Amino acid sequence: MQRVITRLVLAALLTACSGIPLSSMPRLMRLQHELLEAKPTEFMFAIQADARMTPGSGATPFMHVSIKPAEAGAFASVERKLPMRLAVTSASALGLATPAADRRWFIYSFPPESQAELARMQGYFKRVEVERRGKSGGSVSVGISQDSVAPSDPALANTRWESWLQTSRREGFFELWSGTVAALLKQAETAKRAAKN
Repeated sequence: MQRVITRLVLAALLTACSGIPLSSMPRLMRLQHELLEAKPTEFMFAIQADARMTPGSGATPFMHVSIKPAEAGAFASVERKLPMRLAVTSASALGLATPAADRRWFIYSFPPESQAELARMQGYFKRVEVERRGKSGGSVSVGISQDSVAPSDPALANTRWESWLQTSRREGFFELWSGTVAALLKQAETAKRAAKN
């Protein structure tokens, strides 16, 4: 494609970049390519948070993927929301450092159904790239929605929240966003209001 635009959006499709480490920008710029080449079994999302946090039943991050043509009708748009599954640990895991005693890791990966759907989307986008070579392109938007797992307990509002992403075991995890739970929920609410307008 002549032009492919990628953006990583955090916490229910945030538009603000506040809390994203500068050291992560090179990885974010490569995310579109990494997503197309990633093995669905290796794609993981990790949250380090206060050990008192307990995700509610059914609370899980989703990866939103949107593929849209630059010219309407040039190819079929794709919108998918892929659920992830949870593992919790207080130890080091998958190259992630051991958290402090009052913190733990919430590690999310794709269940088989989401793995298969991501593989189908990768194949579709690669076919579109070949078919549209020399013609108008499109955009790929990737977002991790994590506000559903953030605690609403006011006692945890000012605790630190860290989000990390892995697209391959070889590359390992890199930090996506860090800040307080209150800041995460505020940005999520701002994004939701913006989406309605």
